Amino acid sequence: MNLGWRENNRYTLLENGTEYFPAVVEAVDAAQSEVLVETFILFDDAVGQEIQQALIRAARRGVSVDLLVDGYGSDELSDAFIGAMTEAGVRFHVFDPRPRFLGVRTNVFRRMHRKIVAVDRERSFIGGINFSADHLPEYGPEAKQDYAVLVEGPLAADIADYARAALGEGRRRLRRRPARLDPLPAGDGGGRLVVRDNDSHRSDIERYYRAGVRSARSDVLIANAYFFPGYHLLRDLVKAARRGVRVRLLLQGEPDVLVARLAASMLYDYLMDSGVQIYEYCKRPLHGKVACVDDDWSTIGSSNLDPLSLALNLEANVVVRDASLNADLRQSLDRLIAEDCRPVEMPKNSRRRLRRLWLGVVVFHFLRRFPAWAGSLPAHKPHLQTVSPDTGRETA
Repeated sequence: MNLGWRENNRYTLLENGTEYFPAVVEAVDAAQSEVLVETFILFDDAVGQEIQQALIRAARRGVSVDLLVDGYGSDELSDAFIGAMTEAGVRFHVFDPRPRFLGVRTNVFRRMHRKIVAVDRERSFIGGINFSADHLPEYGPEAKQDYAVLVEGPLAADIADYARAALGEGRRRLRRRPARLDPLPAGDGGGRLVVRDNDSHRSDIERYYRAGVRSARSDVLIANAYFFPGYHLLRDLVKAARRGVRVRLLLQGEPDVLVARLAASMLYDYLMDSGVQIYEYCKRPLHGKVACVDDDWSTIGSSNLDPLSLALNLEANVVVRDASLNADLRQSLDRLIAEDCRPVEMPKNSRRRLRRLWLGVVVFHFLRRFPAWAGSLPAHKPHLQTVSPDTGRETA
């Protein structure tokens, strides 16, 4: 399987669970031959039950249905919840399942963090939205702000083929050499799937982000929940700002993980010194992983810009050249900046500024060396277990 650039696709931006969940259920209900779902988190709540029932309906009418969840993110699903699907014919797979030790999850690193839904090789969804109620506004102040995209066309088939191969089918056809950083032709409708794994595609997503920033002529707008990228991407952002590109970062102001905001803030002085504009989203937790450059380049997917996503997790994004998708995404992000963000300002206290500057030096040394350190951590090959419908137990 050789994933590459695909022309003549159609894209629909989906903001939050209010747009994403109904679109997924509608697509699954219309499926005729195949449904493939990958998700980091699936909860047994109203949202999880809705997608569960849609998958059961599809399986009962003879559609091939595979559901892959992560053993860390979805480790609390009950036997009854899973059994209802497997008894209907849904093949339920778990990536790297491990028992808790003293109540603590031990499979912390190298998670299956992708969020993909592929239907009939004709429609595919990809983004950062999990199947959980905290992606709906009615969840309250902790509801997440996030994005996904519906892809229709040849790229949708690539996404489906990749998701199927991840289950072990056609593994011999997976390309073993690192992906080439292909040029992305201008023109509406083009796009490609870009993945990160612990084999041949360890840095592909970061490389495409860097290529997008380096190609910018006028504008870069990145919205990312967990922002602590590698040194080279930081340097590209600074260089873009210094050559006159408007570079804006939309980051968490009301984080669901406090250490994430602290880590990002260590980089603020270095970035703002070069003219990068930073905004913190304060309405609720930001969970998006999106970016747009100039008037036609966009990326949407599961990858944060932090060490876990860039060096450890299994991730998937699409990189797109399409003016309409770019405009829709930019309009949404501009609205967030105008209505629900506070601009980050340079500290006026010189002592505080000096302290943050020295801290930034330490952070930079960490960022330079992190990929090598991360590579020394135990690597999990794609090890899946499938739940047997007869016994309810997992089999390799």
